[in-house]
Amino acid sequence: MTSPKELLVLALGLVGLATPAYRVYERLLARRERQQVDAPTIGADGLPFPPAALMHSVAGTADTDWFLEGGGKAAQALRDILAHQDQSLDQMERLLEFGCGCGRVVRQLQDLPGQVHGCDWNERATDWCRRNLGFAHFEQNTLAPPLPYDAQSFDFIYALSVFTHMGEDLQRPWMDELRRVLKPGGLLVLSTHGRRYGERLSGAERRTFERGEFLVRHVQGAGTNLCSSFHPEAYLRGAFSGGFELLEIVLEGARGNPHQDLTLLRRPRSDSASGASA
Repeated sequence: MTSPKELLVLALGLVGLATPAYRVYERLLARRERQQVDAPTIGADGLPFPPAALMHSVAGTADTDWFLEGGGKAAQALRDILAHQDQSLDQMERLLEFGCGCGRVVRQLQDLPGQVHGCDWNERATDWCRRNLGFAHFEQNTLAPPLPYDAQSFDFIYALSVFTHMGEDLQRPWMDELRRVLKPGGLLVLSTHGRRYGERLSGAERRTFERGEFLVRHVQGAGTNLCSSFHPEAYLRGAFSGGFELLEIVLEGARGNPHQDLTLLRRPRSDSASGASA
């Protein structure tokens, strides 16, 4: 059964207002949350917190405690899945967070010896990161490829709760683009909505998911929290990982992005094609 909220979103979508209305909704929620607590401006890590609306758009809440805790858990989840391959973040000469938002996870990596990079299509987020997270390098990208990086630029790329907010029309081009900027043998970690999120689906949607098919809601809001996509494990093992070696899927392994699945891929070491430079 369709909820009143879903009906409202559908109605707004028909007149092209769903995405702008959702952004207003997020800002109002963020303002209300920050008014309810005496929120600090500097975290225990010595770095400033983003504005409430920006934080809410990334973490789904303006709660500064969760912003730090969730980012820390996400960084630890990356460390754990890399350890399964006898790899570590400390070994990476150049790493990239694709969809870095306002630095929720990147700020956890300020002590790494290698170069830390982040990119996002949200101009406000990347501008804030440049001004406040000086240990890393930030670029703005567009909603669709390409990225502003040369081919084979990175040893490691991760994207947490990014592919959860786009349709297939963007996902395949982005997978190809991430492969382009990843070095042969480089590792890619992605989080996705899996079986744990089945309770959010209608009966028809759940049947599609159980058949191993990708599905997306409100694709017109791609790149925002309005858009939600769902990836069955069979889909991750098939079409989604094309062009990569699938190393591991950890169901509900994306701690800090609660209950999302975590997938580890590798660009084949034999894949020496450089691709076009950005």
